[in-house]
Amino acid sequence: MTLSKSLSLAALGMSAAFLAVTSTLAVAASPAATTIATRHANFKKMGGAMKVLKDQVSSGTIDKPAAVAAAKTLAATGRAQVGLFPNGSGASSGVKTDALPAIWTNRAVFDGQMKAFIAQADKMVVAANTGNAAAVGAQFKAVGGTCAACHKQFRADN
Repeated sequence: MTLSKSLSLAALGMSAAFLAVTSTLAVAASPAATTIATRHANFKKMGGAMKVLKDQVSSGTIDKPAAVAAAKTLAATGRAQVGLFPNGSGASSGVKTDALPAIWTNRAVFDGQMKAFIAQADKMVVAANTGNAAAVGAQFKAVGGTCAACHKQFRADN
């Protein structure tokens, strides 16, 4: 291969790489996309924490450090989620989301659901700290109830 041909191929390859990087940055720079991705990742964390607790409740044996860590994840992540539903971060943003428009049209109820979840998650931290399986089980149901109530009204895939 000639030097000229090698340089041309290298330039073409660099142009393609530049285009791929700048296209990716343009998508990643969308505030709605970033917000939606963050809240989705947080909900995954919350689901993982609920699974840890569910497995322990189902077994009847509480691993106190793991239960406390899971409960603290629920409480902290729930608080973080509150700020991740700004106007313009729903389906109208063009980014896939399961968040229903009711979040923004019925904001007071949504905010109330989020506060209820946080309150129950805080109680889960207290219950987990006891290491008592019955207390953790009862509080697991209460936390799960707040999740279900919110999903029923504000999540599309239910």
